[in-house]
Amino acid sequence: MKKGIAVLLMAVALFLSPTRAQVPGPLKLAQTIPLPGLKDGDFDHFQVDTAGMRLFLAAEENSAIEVIDLRTNKVVQKITATKAPHSIGYNAELKKLYVVDDGGPNQVEVFDGTTFKLLTAIPMDAHADVSIYDPATQLFYVGNGGRQAKEDFTLVSVIDTKTDKKVADIKIDADRIETIRFEAKGPRMFTNMYFKGIVAVIDRTRQSVLAAWNFSQEGKNFASMALDEPDHRLFVHARDPGKVLVIDSESGKVVTSLPCVGDYDDAIYDPGTRRLYLIGTPFIKVWQKSAEGDRYDTLGQVPTAFHAETGIFVPQLNRLYIAVNHHGSTDAVVQVYDVVP
Repeated sequence: MKKGIAVLLMAVALFLSPTRAQVPGPLKLAQTIPLPGLKDGDFDHFQVDTAGMRLFLAAEENSAIEVIDLRTNKVVQKITATKAPHSIGYNAELKKLYVVDDGGPNQVEVFDGTTFKLLTAIPMDAHADVSIYDPATQLFYVGNGGRQAKEDFTLVSVIDTKTDKKVADIKIDADRIETIRFEAKGPRMFTNMYFKGIVAVIDRTRQSVLAAWNFSQEGKNFASMALDEPDHRLFVHARDPGKVLVIDSESGKVVTSLPCVGDYDDAIYDPGTRRLYLIGTPFIKVWQKSAEGDRYDTLGQVPTAFHAETGIFVPQLNRLYIAVNHHGSTDAVVQVYDVVP
């Protein structure tokens, strides 16, 4: 009897042992990149220069852009001629860096991508924040205006990076927008009306709003978005009630939703692996799109660090980069994750 009990206890111990509990997940922490000299404060978004193997990170509350060499995984430059940087665009052909800054005058600051000298600044309306760069047209789209500008509409301003001039303003019936995504093989662009629970569909060629898809019955406080262009799916994170709406980007209909409660500020879809990442706390959430219709299987929930809410996926390296704030005696870092097949 005692021998039987001993065997049973040994089996239980093996089952509960750390080695037995380590199940391969979708991401593996490869290393951390120190970000020295930063104080407590939030980061905002990343941008990558794939040709130059550099990563740019907006250290919003430290009034800086961190420039990271992806070959050595070290900070090689800190741009301090900015006050509250939010999002970044990079013209690889002209080697110019565009920083959306709402810390003093709301503006887009243009830096030389080699010397990091400030070249010019392009005025924006209040709450200049989100942006997206289109390398095919060399146009940079910047969200600004809205509630902080004491207006009931928001602008998506269009900057021609060949001339560094604003060439158009696209007016949207919203008092705040959080994310902009566009089709690489089509003319449409999507942005979210944060408080209203609406997604605006914009024709980039005509620079006009085509439609406003209302999802207020499903949720509101629309934040991060991602686009699966090949399969025509738009992912929208509704902070209230905490879920990801999966929307048919052709019809504007919700096809399913995924639970996502927490603080999330970036959504990324990788068409190569058909994986969806939501970056935030308390977890990086990872879903795998099934080959069978609109089924998204949970691959894992990777615990994250303090205020780690923004990230970028670099497909050329098959790596995910996550910004982690300085907090207390813990230094700021960028966490580098390898994607596990």
